[in-house]
Amino acid sequence: MRLEKRWISAFIIITIVAVTGLFWQHQSAGSDFNLVETINFADVAWLLTASCLVLLMTPGLSFFYGGMVGKKNVISTMLKSFICLGVVSILWVTIGFSLSFGSSIGFDINGVHYGIIGNPLDFAFFDQVEMQPHNTMAPTIPFILFALFQMKFAVITPAIITGALAERIRFISFLLFICLFTLFIYAPLCHMIWHPHGLLGGYFGVKDFAGGTVVHMSAGFAALAGVIVLGKRKNNEHIPTNIPFVLLGTGLLWFGWFGFNAGSALAANATAAMAFATTTIASASAMMTWVFFDRLNGRPVSALGACIGAVVGLVVITPSAGYITIPQSVFFGFVGAIVSNLMVNWKKLKQIDDTLDVFACHGVGGIMGMILTAIFAQGENASLLHGGWHVFGHHMVALLLVSVFTFGGAFLLFKLTNFIIPLRVTEESEELGLDLSQHGEKF
Repeated sequence: MRLEKRWISAFIIITIVAVTGLFWQHQSAGSDFNLVETINFADVAWLLTASCLVLLMTPGLSFFYGGMVGKKNVISTMLKSFICLGVVSILWVTIGFSLSFGSSIGFDINGVHYGIIGNPLDFAFFDQVEMQPHNTMAPTIPFILFALFQMKFAVITPAIITGALAERIRFISFLLFICLFTLFIYAPLCHMIWHPHGLLGGYFGVKDFAGGTVVHMSAGFAALAGVIVLGKRKNNEHIPTNIPFVLLGTGLLWFGWFGFNAGSALAANATAAMAFATTTIASASAMMTWVFFDRLNGRPVSALGACIGAVVGLVVITPSAGYITIPQSVFFGFVGAIVSNLMVNWKKLKQIDDTLDVFACHGVGGIMGMILTAIFAQGENASLLHGGWHVFGHHMVALLLVSVFTFGGAFLLFKLTNFIIPLRVTEESEELGLDLSQHGEKF
């Protein structure tokens, strides 16, 4: 009966959200917006395409994770990724976009304002998010297109976390957590790095082209916090159910990642073309490095290893895709693959039972991407090689702050979720498998 009340409460909440949107007071566009006539149609065409590609990454991730888990938990694992398309999209429209890109709420340093989070009322229910381009955030495309493109990033971030928690987390608890994570971890981090007046992007000068910090580090550290709070599975030994699913998911992720990285240029220009190239080369480099490094360490050359290596390469290149050269992207993939491979096979990390090695791949991959970006990113005062030690030092301080914020914040949110609704399924449900016990379905 308690479970039924929780679902009733969830349905009441979505009903209130749906009805409230009908009566939300509309405001006219302010001075931050430009005329529709300033839109660049080539940029619009590319960003529409890129948005579709990034959306495809979430079903791709669903196949990628689903093929790795035990047969009793395939549907449950895939659904947890897929459901983010519904939950986070609604949350993004109602308040998430406004928290991420609304006018900055923060403090002043030397007379300059730096934001921590956006005003939740600025773009609530996509108010003012219309056809006019925004002068500073996206000057050549409709603001609605910018908001939808960014929405796809918000969707896949909590979906990445699911791989660490697979085979033992209650579905409704997961729904509550991803809502809290999106509002209190993702949105502030997104604002601090990508908003024109954000603290990390402005004061610290953090370079994050397409989400190495905002997406992968936040998801990786949240995954680490989650497995610590959730605890180990009763039986953490299993053989991946469907390697072809993993191959399919990797292909969809690689394909969609072109929208993820090249789309972050927010224009059909040379930067997008370079980001497109560095993305695929880094992934190719990481895939081959992973395979050879496995063999050098006495492990067989496996399809699973090749797929994990390719995804790690995509993660590592993400924060710097538009800032580096092709030869540097080869090096990024090479270094990222070796470090993540070592972490995946580190016995101490395996002891906490991160089911699908989310922290070792996304968290560590994001960290390596940020460090390498801080060394190699091109542009004035962009990195160690183009600005000096103080620029690199700012990135390292920001790296520490982001790590503490994302891990500590996620840890508290998992504890809060567990207080409201227990995170773990019962031992009987875990033994039966979450496909049947949580969803009444069978793979």
